[in-house]
Amino acid sequence: MRAVVYDAFGVTPEVRDVPRPAAPDGGVVVEVRATGLCRSDWHGWAGHDDDISLPHVPGHELAGVIAEVGEGVSDWRVGDRVTVPFVCGCGRCEWCRQGDAQVCPSQTQPGFTHDGSFAEFVVLHAADANLVAIPESVSFEAAAALGCRFATAYRGLVGRARLRRDEWVTVVGAGGVGLSAVMIAKALGARVVAVDRNEAALGAASLLGADHTVNADGRDVPAIVRDLTDGGAHVSVDAVGSEQTCTDAIHSLRRRGRHVQIGLLPPVDGHPRVPMSRVIGWELDLLGSHGMAAADYPGMMALIESGALQPESLIERVVGLADAAALLPTVDRATPAGMTMIDPRRP
Repeated sequence: MRAVVYDAFGVTPEVRDVPRPAAPDGGVVVEVRATGLCRSDWHGWAGHDDDISLPHVPGHELAGVIAEVGEGVSDWRVGDRVTVPFVCGCGRCEWCRQGDAQVCPSQTQPGFTHDGSFAEFVVLHAADANLVAIPESVSFEAAAALGCRFATAYRGLVGRARLRRDEWVTVVGAGGVGLSAVMIAKALGARVVAVDRNEAALGAASLLGADHTVNADGRDVPAIVRDLTDGGAHVSVDAVGSEQTCTDAIHSLRRRGRHVQIGLLPPVDGHPRVPMSRVIGWELDLLGSHGMAAADYPGMMALIESGALQPESLIERVVGLADAAALLPTVDRATPAGMTMIDPRRP
């Protein structure tokens, strides 16, 4: 099969022929129809993830059709349309049993703990615990968008921050996960300030319902947000993952506010720097959000089927594997106003 592969961290990937995988016991092989290009893939390529072994195939948010079923799988058949959370639980531990597979100690992650979905086929483990059926009315691209950015934003706002109607939310970063957060917050009846350096991304946020947009280039973002929200947001989201965006998001909060960290923070001099004095003095809550378990998908999928949420509206472009290999090293510098999807069947 054809796949995007890199042999060392920070080296430009290439498309090459590699052996097609076989279904493991309890798992399946999925023919990939859509997979997203995400900043998390860039972090892996840059060497920020300890789980990756080389050579490596990236890609972790995907949708497709089951091509092979392994021994012990009871709920799925060849030909089923499926997607999967980017964090797959073992299905047996106490966290999986209570519906929190996203923090399973024995989790697998396509594109990180094993080869991912920038390929024509991908292996998924513990299929009965992790696969999610895609309704015929939902496209592969929309379903793939759920696997990381949309589901992470949904859980971050709903499951972690417990966002309430009429609260203010500051979303720092208007890429795929940030725009997902804007859509979800508006669907929940919240008010949104979207922050980015890219005017096209801010324009997309406005179209998706953001009440205010702020261009962060050279501006005091927290001060602007405090003025717009009469003292600061109730909830902030760092959808980028940098010292500056994390700091801006936290300083944009009002006292007793809740911050959700979604963007991965690369270490600076050993550890990421976070404004903890503000966290302590204002009694802020710092919340991590690491995807969403398969058990929580039905409610979100129902919103998509009803038309209340439309993740496909966030897709800016669809490319093939060759373009994906060229784009991956540039993700930290790119300014797309939405998601890039990959169709491995394209040249």
